[in-house]
Amino acid sequence: MRMRDSWNRVVYRLWSPIYDPLLTRLFQRGRTRALQLLDLEAGERVLLVGVGTGADLPLLPEGVSALGVDLSGPMLARARAKLPLPGREITLEEGDAQRLDVEPGSFDAAVLNLILSVVPDPISCLREALRALRPGGRAVVFDKFLPDGRRGTLGRRLANQFSTLFGTDITRHFGEIVAGAPCEVLLDEPSIARGAYRVILLRKTEAARARGA
Repeated sequence: MRMRDSWNRVVYRLWSPIYDPLLTRLFQRGRTRALQLLDLEAGERVLLVGVGTGADLPLLPEGVSALGVDLSGPMLARARAKLPLPGREITLEEGDAQRLDVEPGSFDAAVLNLILSVVPDPISCLREALRALRPGGRAVVFDKFLPDGRRGTLGRRLANQFSTLFGTDITRHFGEIVAGAPCEVLLDEPSIARGAYRVILLRKTEAARARGA
């Protein structure tokens, strides 16, 4: 099944009441590591792309300001229930991760946890997050990817027909998503599920400034 925003709205409305009790604990180690690598400092502005139910929000250090964006209103309602958080200025908005309504270069850092496997167009999603960053800004990705250069088995490709019904693609390659993007990979390490999930730290390159990215 080809992923579509319209279907994702339906799926994540159904996921919203059960996502936290079923999945937050499972992904906690990867999310925690991602935020550690991002190394946010007081005074920085961070963009959370696909903030979902707000599982990353308590991991933000005090002193930062944050904007969380998500396509699903019901998921955002769960995130809003986690606010306020002491010492953090957090705004949540409904929006499309593939077409962010933010000014270029207006954030110091971005969090893309479990979103590149969800959106229909992960290349646009990553580039939009990078557009939002100042040159030299950091982005972190925690998600599941196939090893670059390795095609998914027939079984995995068949399973993907079902997984996309539940709002996630299990056959994507990060190398294909990041190719040609105005960033450099600083760290790429295995995470949960025996490395099926990875934590990847990126830095927006200065070269992006000349292209207006």
